[in-house]
Amino acid sequence: MSTPDLTTTLLSCQSPDPTIRTQAEAALASAEQNNLADFFVALANELAAEGKDLTVRQLAGLHFKNLLVAKDDALQAEKHNKWKALPTEKRAVIKSTVIGAIRSPVQIARHTAAQACAEIATIELPFKEWPEFLTTLMENVTGADNDDGIKISSLECLGFTCERIALSVDAPEIAPDVTDLMLTTIVDGIRADRPDTIRFAAATALRNSLAFTRKNFENENERNMIMKTICEATQSPDAKVRGAAYECISQIAFQYYDKLQNYMQTLFELTFATIRTDEESVALQAIEFWSTLAEEEMELIDMALEYQETGQPVPQEQTCVGYVKAALGLLCPLLMETLTKQDEDADVDDDVWNLSMSGATCLTLVANTVEDDIVTAVMPFVQEHIKSENWRYREAATMAFSSILEGPGAEAIGPYVNQSIPVLLAALSDPNDLVKDTTAWTIGRICDLHVRSIPEETFPTLVNGLAGKLLNETPRVSSQACFGIHNLAAAFSNDNTAETTGSNALSVYMAQLLQTLLQVVDRSDASESNLRICAFEAISVLIQNSAPDVKTVLLQLLPAIIDRLAQSFNMPVLTNEDKEQKEGVQGLLCGLIQVIATKTTKEDIMPHCDLIMTNFLQVLQSKNATCHEEALSACSAIATSLEGDFVKYMGALQPFLMTGLRNFEAYQVCTVAVGLVGDISRAIEGAMQPFCDEIMSALIEALQNSALHRSVKPPVLSSFGDIAMAIGGAYEPYLQLSLMMLLQAAQTQAPDDDEDLIDYVNMLREGILEAYTGIIQGLKDGNRTELLLPYIDAIMSFLEMVAKTRKNDYDNEVLSKAVGLIGDIASSMGMQVKAQINQPYVLQLLQEGHASGDVTIIETANWANSVVGQILAC
Repeated sequence: MSTPDLTTTLLSCQSPDPTIRTQAEAALASAEQNNLADFFVALANELAAEGKDLTVRQLAGLHFKNLLVAKDDALQAEKHNKWKALPTEKRAVIKSTVIGAIRSPVQIARHTAAQACAEIATIELPFKEWPEFLTTLMENVTGADNDDGIKISSLECLGFTCERIALSVDAPEIAPDVTDLMLTTIVDGIRADRPDTIRFAAATALRNSLAFTRKNFENENERNMIMKTICEATQSPDAKVRGAAYECISQIAFQYYDKLQNYMQTLFELTFATIRTDEESVALQAIEFWSTLAEEEMELIDMALEYQETGQPVPQEQTCVGYVKAALGLLCPLLMETLTKQDEDADVDDDVWNLSMSGATCLTLVANTVEDDIVTAVMPFVQEHIKSENWRYREAATMAFSSILEGPGAEAIGPYVNQSIPVLLAALSDPNDLVKDTTAWTIGRICDLHVRSIPEETFPTLVNGLAGKLLNETPRVSSQACFGIHNLAAAFSNDNTAETTGSNALSVYMAQLLQTLLQVVDRSDASESNLRICAFEAISVLIQNSAPDVKTVLLQLLPAIIDRLAQSFNMPVLTNEDKEQKEGVQGLLCGLIQVIATKTTKEDIMPHCDLIMTNFLQVLQSKNATCHEEALSACSAIATSLEGDFVKYMGALQPFLMTGLRNFEAYQVCTVAVGLVGDISRAIEGAMQPFCDEIMSALIEALQNSALHRSVKPPVLSSFGDIAMAIGGAYEPYLQLSLMMLLQAAQTQAPDDDEDLIDYVNMLREGILEAYTGIIQGLKDGNRTELLLPYIDAIMSFLEMVAKTRKNDYDNEVLSKAVGLIGDIASSMGMQVKAQINQPYVLQLLQEGHASGDVTIIETANWANSVVGQILAC
């Protein structure tokens, strides 16, 4: 593409005319495909061309950058590989042009060039390529005659590069000489004699580079120099520089906690003074240091407990020094002082972050770190000010109390919770909305964390107090009241009273609460402060934890919910906001029908099912993924309830089920659709057969789709077993292909140091084991187990791999399913598999099952051992 053409094309990409814009984008894509090297050269030249239209230069630089950037890791690697495949001489020309543009007299051009340059450096620096990159930037920063703008853009480029390399997957570690040069350049820029604009750019770059400076922090002299430079920057007259310096200090606390000891007194003094006296943007960063420190110490304390459980000593570098605990007496009063600096005009629906919010978050983290010790440090403030005449102190005291509810044990905080309930209930009627809001939030937290500490005699007052704030308060306060009711209801999830007596403490309030919460949903301001969603969620949890004696209430509620869903299709849609609200309501109503279905019997719900399914099918016609997820989940509940009678809806549901199974982009929908296949299979059993060709085809497509989120694949594999158990011997047409997929998936292994991949492999193995079990049982029911004989050796090889490589199977889910599969193979195949089951790894798995300590696994192992023993005895 010639220079005039490229200039015109780049500008056309910004055209308001979609036709012109589409043609321009196609032309750029064609240039990229036809000759990528020349296209990079042309873009670099446009970016570097002084006197050229500034918009064109910026567009060229951004397009250059985007040719090397992708959010998806696989696509990112593909783009990097394309760059590496360019001829060396062409790359050299491109790099020289782009890095030269950092010296442009035009700020936007310099800034854009810094971004483009950083993307190239991200690819090349880890492989010790492009040595000129750092030397050029260092000359730009340290050169006495260079314009400040050049120095700033060069430091920005270093910062962008460090940030991008830190995010790179599988990039080699940066060589020490490279990090040394980076650090030298950055520290030169942050010196006290530099202008503030340069110091800010350097401090930002330093924060991004800290991930690579472990070697430098191991060296005491270098560490002292870095810390001295950063601490000096906290005293800059420029607030942006001070804030950036504290960001660096927080990052150091995160990366190099074990190196902090010699600097803590200084950091203590600096941060405390800043929190007390500096402007909010800087004080927030100083508080962030203590939040980061608390998080680090929490993690170290947890690790120490793990070492203790395994009888290992704690490594020196992983020892918790206890800085937070040591500072508690001075830190807590300072944080509680920040709580009194509320912004009463702040809208919680906006992304507001202020001093009081930051202080409360830090106090919460501190409480989780020091646990019981927080109570004596904070409760005097709470007790002194919770009834203060000044609303700021009332709200601060309530927030402080809420912030320390998690961390201390029930013995330490429980008595204060017990005493607080009458005070908090009275505060629900406080004249100040923020006090009422925080009070309702605190009650919700108590219901969540310390429900056992609530005096039994205050329970009616508590329920009625929260219910009384649902209709006539501001959306913020009512939303918090919903949160309180939600948590109060959730506290009954493990309550056995309903099972033994048929009732629980919620029953007497259930009808009124459900009716009032439905009125909340209809409030004209319910879209504010997440109120409508909070109300629906509270209804859902109330229903989930309802006792049998309120089933009549639920059956009276069901037609009203169905009617609301039917009426929702008539809601006017004039804006995108209207559309989102309508679809959100539909999804939530589907969810309520689902939970009611789980609390009622087949006879209760069957008269309503034609209308329910008609509405679900209409919801599935929308284009909203969340709606599809909720409607398909609700269909699962109806199928489970109706069992074989659900088959009447399959013809109408099948097209939507297939759409869900093939919705690889919205993988959560795909996951729910796969789950629905299993539920329908269990419900209608053999009647599933006419629908299986299409369903199995979609499931195979899902496994073969490399772009599908990997979390979907284990349930897909498991669903093969569900279908086989449903249709028995009729599974034969799908046997070979599904077993091939299972054998292929069985080869997946994880390196010992990749915890996430180990967890995924365990989920995959659970899915495979469930599939084999279902297929074997299904073919046994259909008297076709002989079909499995050609595959038995491969299945047993998988069990051998499980026995040898099982890792992080903390809940013994893989072991449980492996032991069960051994029993199913032995009981279904008998003497035909005598040689295969007479193997050491089979005995190993059975012995591990016996030693698991889990009653269910032990019973399964006893059964499997008995069946195996009978075969081997013959």
